[in-house]
Amino acid sequence: MANYVGLNKLGKLFGYIRENGGIFASLSKLYRMDEMKTGRLVGEDKYGNKYFEDPSQFYGRNRWVEYAPHFYMEYDASQIPADWYGWMHYKSDLPPNRDGSRVHHAWMTDHSANLSGTNKSYMPYSTTRPKVDAWDPKKPAAKLE
Repeated sequence: MANYVGLNKLGKLFGYIRENGGIFASLSKLYRMDEMKTGRLVGEDKYGNKYFEDPSQFYGRNRWVEYAPHFYMEYDASQIPADWYGWMHYKSDLPPNRDGSRVHHAWMTDHSANLSGTNKSYMPYSTTRPKVDAWDPKKPAAKLE
């Protein structure tokens, strides 16, 4: 009878609110991530991102990341390190904090996010003169003969 009335859904909603830390924390999470999920905390990377898993969800939607609070709304998928990216996309069943196969050498650089489209993006310096000049509306047009 409870399934027909929808009380099981209401109970699930109250469970989500309780596990997320209350009404305001749940609304904040809903605002930041557009969905309110609960699951088992699998691990956390050194950047503050938290990784979760819920086997009751269907495959492909049962692993997710909650980005660190300092990113707020400016989060991007390139902010996930490569080893956690592999776990998120089912390349391994063991998360990187339990895998132990990650080897770090002195010549390896640390993970950095993709900065394209920001003011910190890479812009190469060129000493060659451009072949085509940009149009300037204030400059008088050249006469064609």
